[in-house]
Amino acid sequence: MQNEWKTGILFTAGSYIIWGLIPIYWKLIDSVSAYEILANRIIWSFIFMIILLIVMKKLAPLQSVLIEIKTHPKEALALAAASLLISVNWFVFIWAVNHDHIIETSMGYYINPLMSVLLGVIVLKEALSKAQLVSFLLAATGVLVMTFSYGSFPWVSISLAVSFALYGLAKKMIKMDAAVGLTIETAVVTPLAVLYLVYTSMQGGMSLFSGEVKTDLLLMGGGVLTAIPLLLFGHGAQKIPLYMIGFLQYIAPTMTLLLGVLAYHEPFTSSQMLSFVFIWSALAVFTFAQVRGIQKKKAVI
Repeated sequence: MQNEWKTGILFTAGSYIIWGLIPIYWKLIDSVSAYEILANRIIWSFIFMIILLIVMKKLAPLQSVLIEIKTHPKEALALAAASLLISVNWFVFIWAVNHDHIIETSMGYYINPLMSVLLGVIVLKEALSKAQLVSFLLAATGVLVMTFSYGSFPWVSISLAVSFALYGLAKKMIKMDAAVGLTIETAVVTPLAVLYLVYTSMQGGMSLFSGEVKTDLLLMGGGVLTAIPLLLFGHGAQKIPLYMIGFLQYIAPTMTLLLGVLAYHEPFTSSQMLSFVFIWSALAVFTFAQVRGIQKKKAVI
């Protein structure tokens, strides 16, 4: 049991560490437009996942999922929604990193767990506890502080939080193997990505295969970089309890925040610090309530 926990923590933490370091990768190709990076990420993720499914001998599960989707239109719609939402999430993140908004991406992923709970209340009619309500009020205050200090709404943070929370909600409706799921999600939007690259090539503005081997490899490698942390997470999350995942998920936004401030020297003003203090306080209340709730359930059992 203890070894399983160690393995689960190692794999899950590994996935979040990779996600936390991803801005470094996108910065290496910040000369390429976010649209083209996204198109390449989708296409090469799909190609890599097909190869991986062949190696892992998971083509049969993929086929059975496709058959099930055909007979269940709601699942097909949820899958299409998940594909579009994760594409939006990827685009906003890539754009933000390459336009010096890494700190805002960090805020988005700090807010994400609270946004997921809010969607549960609105869509799934789940009850909202007092601790969760306090968390939302603190987080909302943090967002308002950021809004007034910037003079504009932090759309990067909110877009990332909302798109990923909605993505998680869509995924709840279609439970499937992580590798199979990512393959189908990328397959849905791959035709659009190919069309975009064809159009860009016709306009003479495509970076892929334009002579820069380093750029080509980095664009193609984005597919591998997308798949590996998802597979690590899928493997590790099954071996540890949900509250442990809750703690580990803050690794990525903490790393991106440190990267934005220390490595890329993005401005971090006192008003931004105040905003983050409210959000960190919200997460502290939220996490403490989650852990207490789990402990009470165990005591009853």
